Amino acid sequence: MIDATGVTGAAIVGFSMGGGELARYMSRHEGRSVTQAALVSAVVPYMLKTDDNPHGTPQSVFDEMAKGMRDDRAKFFAGFFPDFFGVGVIAHPVSDELLRRAWSLSMQAGLKPTLACAKSFATTDFRPDLAAFDVPTLIVHGTSDKTVPIDASGRGGKGHPRGEADRVRRRAARPVATHKERLAHDLIAFCAAEWPLGTAGRSFLRSCLR
Repeated sequence: MIDATGVTGAAIVGFSMGGGELARYMSRHEGRSVTQAALVSAVVPYMLKTDDNPHGTPQSVFDEMAKGMRDDRAKFFAGFFPDFFGVGVIAHPVSDELLRRAWSLSMQAGLKPTLACAKSFATTDFRPDLAAFDVPTLIVHGTSDKTVPIDASGRGGKGHPRGEADRVRRRAARPVATHKERLAHDLIAFCAAEWPLGTAGRSFLRSCLR
């Protein structure tokens, strides 16, 4: 798709599982036309706990998630999204309306593709792809992210890309929803380090994040 647009000097942002898509693009297509990358709450490099990935999540946790989806998908997602967005007894960083919208969107998917997506989320190993990140890479991750724990992802394992600008959002779960303005600032500042952005360029980038 990047070739079809004719774009050069692109900055690509991968959020959550989209970080895996970015990693595969960088490795399979040698990062063609990409000069900057950003991983936001991304599953890269590897979510599953194994002998050589001790900070990952145990398989039993993913098995329990899959069982919850099979038994009562509506109930599972009603409990999943508060954790996904970091909602607690005191903290409520997103609106009830956003939670309902996320639940509604998840219920539009069938059970089979939902389970397949969850399996890919849990077991895809992106560590071999990390060597392809030979461009400045921004990493943004929340310390209270329960869905994609920071120690297995944002803080990374061996070979994780460590960019010129590395941001950790303390107590944040989903910066794209809970810290939109700060995330926009970080991305714009990161891009501006390579691009001569004017006011129009900054406004355009900010509008893309809404």
